[in-house]
Amino acid sequence: MTPSTALAAAPAVASPPLASPSDIARCIVAAAHLLIPHLEQGRQVDAAILRAAMEQAFAGSDATGAWDWKAAYDAGEAATVLFLRKYGKALLRKAGSPVQALPILEKIVGLLPTHTRRSIESEAFQQFSTPTPLGLAVATAAAITPADRVLEPSAGTGLLAILAEIAGGSLVLNELAETRAGLLSLLFPDIAVSRHDAAQIHDHLEPAIVPSVVIMNPPFSAMANVHGRMADAAYRHIDSALARLADGGRLVAITGANFAPDAPAWRDGYVRLQERGRVVFSAAIDGRVYARHGTTFSTRLTVIDKRPADDPTAFPVAPGVAPDVGTLMAWIAEHVPARLPVDASVAVPTVTTPRTVRGYVARAAQAASRPAMAAEPEGIELAYETVDWTPPQGARLSDSVYEDYALQSIRIPGAQDHPTQLVQSAAMASVAPPKPSYRPRLPANILTLLSGAQLETVIYAGEAHSGYLAGAWTVDETLDVVTAAAEGAKGAVRFRRGFMIGDGTGVGKGREAAGIILDNWLRGRRKVTRPL
Repeated sequence: MTPSTALAAAPAVASPPLASPSDIARCIVAAAHLLIPHLEQGRQVDAAILRAAMEQAFAGSDATGAWDWKAAYDAGEAATVLFLRKYGKALLRKAGSPVQALPILEKIVGLLPTHTRRSIESEAFQQFSTPTPLGLAVATAAAITPADRVLEPSAGTGLLAILAEIAGGSLVLNELAETRAGLLSLLFPDIAVSRHDAAQIHDHLEPAIVPSVVIMNPPFSAMANVHGRMADAAYRHIDSALARLADGGRLVAITGANFAPDAPAWRDGYVRLQERGRVVFSAAIDGRVYARHGTTFSTRLTVIDKRPADDPTAFPVAPGVAPDVGTLMAWIAEHVPARLPVDASVAVPTVTTPRTVRGYVARAAQAASRPAMAAEPEGIELAYETVDWTPPQGARLSDSVYEDYALQSIRIPGAQDHPTQLVQSAAMASVAPPKPSYRPRLPANILTLLSGAQLETVIYAGEAHSGYLAGAWTVDETLDVVTAAAEGAKGAVRFRRGFMIGDGTGVGKGREAAGIILDNWLRGRRKVTRPL
């Protein structure tokens, strides 16, 4: 999670290099197991007890650089996850309701030390885990059931994920930070934790992963591989997660208190969100709720259901600023509506077919019984000819800034004129573009769908995509960091050339982009970068 670092109280401490992230994660979990008996017996875990557990797990002290205090706090959070997995269901069942279970969770959290120190990584990634009582409010608002697939794009140490697991949801966890991703893999061993930039989670996840619930606590103003504060970081995270959410699904997010639908700075952003999902609840939360996690920055809980709003400019009335989680829970019970129905095709099956030969045959039979999808259009290469362009005899450029636009280097038999007048700058009109050789593969009726000018763009885009950028590159496992590499280096890749559509209003850039995508699709290339 991530309240703004500017208003947080705890100072950042630069720590010496520790062991590898995977080794650190294993030691953190080992320390967490040493802390569980204290939680089970209701004994306070003070700094001395936490230090002893860390020194035993890491075989060294923080003074020697074996570990830092941010890792120690992560051990406390990991212990909370393990404790809740062991006792959480029974505690909630005995309490009778989430509201009545709240004091029990607050007591458990109160046994652990307050976070007073940070690491450079925690500052860079704005790692403020969700307090367990607030996590209970998130899970309550999400109304998770065993039929739900629950995505947490920035899963941290698993404090939100464990509550979704207790509710019966099937988890999809993502975490960019390497140590925390390793920690999640140890705490949730049956789940493959991905390591993508959560601000682009929709672009990175496999198409088959369609969650019916998203619970998230994204960085409020930090972006992967971007130095400095990004004011719209939370919006980017929510926008991408909402794009991935199934129709009818529910997204519950913790953000900074200022990220509000009625805030002038964010109103237009929320209007855009409501074109896909309606905001059904939003309330600010007093910063004291986060005090034990090292900050007093005020936060906000927002609930969005994936169905376009009747009026994207209208938002529910905020009930105010909740002074504590108990008040927030009461507001959720009063104001958050029941979940919308979700397409049964995205529900998690209650019984799975084992991966055996018999299971393979069963799955194949199920696939054969499904209705066939519509056949793809058959593509044919677009016929055109190249020409040597010269200005018409006796013609010259006028004194105008713009000249009428016409194809100069190619002729497309049967192509339609563009339905509106097109112009180009006088400078561009004086020079013909290069002669292309690429022939796009498109449906036979394409000449009735795109004008000659639009087809010209498809041709030149394909010409660009047929080549590669100079040099070789390596890409890290997050797919976000690219580094130059020697030709022939192990794991090195090359990148296709891109193409920018710079046409103005009225040319039909959407149709041009669709034609470019269709050409690539019919050539078997399925990955498309979303246009800006």
